[in-house]
Amino acid sequence: MELYDAMRTAFAAREFTPDPVTDEVLTRILDNARFAPSGGNRQGGHVIVVREQSTKDALSELARPAAQRYAAQTAAGENPWNTFVPSQVTAETIAATAIPPGLTEPVRRAPVVLVVCVDLRVVASIDQHLPRVGIASGASIYPLAWNILLAARNEGLGGVLTTMPIAEEARVKALLHLPDYMAVCAVMPIGKPVKQLRKLKRRPVSAFAHRERWDGEAFGG
Repeated sequence: MELYDAMRTAFAAREFTPDPVTDEVLTRILDNARFAPSGGNRQGGHVIVVREQSTKDALSELARPAAQRYAAQTAAGENPWNTFVPSQVTAETIAATAIPPGLTEPVRRAPVVLVVCVDLRVVASIDQHLPRVGIASGASIYPLAWNILLAARNEGLGGVLTTMPIAEEARVKALLHLPDYMAVCAVMPIGKPVKQLRKLKRRPVSAFAHRERWDGEAFGG
């Protein structure tokens, strides 16, 4: 598949057919995705390939607390799990909120789930002393995660990068026997999508790119 076509059609697939994802195809996906960049080329990424239904069920259940808060805040018009704007949603409201199946069930129902982790001993957390949530370490792992999704698209498959189970990271690490120095970065269900979207909705370049400064002229026309 042509690269730009893959980039424009790799949507967040959450519903999958029963078709299996073979080890051969999955190996090809990971073999190509591994060329993603990482800080200092230290390649701290690690992928747990989950096929056992009991493990997928457990991961789906671990996604529920974060998903419930996500749904409650979204219903209240907030940007969920935001660290900059404090939430006004009460614990009682969160507890009474129904969880949309799309936030937990793809992990349960996909033929294979990839848990993408990173070795914290080798990442450069450049922003660790800034008075905000750290994001710089993600530069050493999320390119790998996105390469996996692009490679899956090239194979006629799809998936979605989910993060809901990370709120329960200690329990995820216990479930998967991860050592202390590994951080869970994404839980990605992969399979053949029930339908393939051909046109995604995104803002134009001029809406998010500017010349020289934040308040500079819009770039992209």
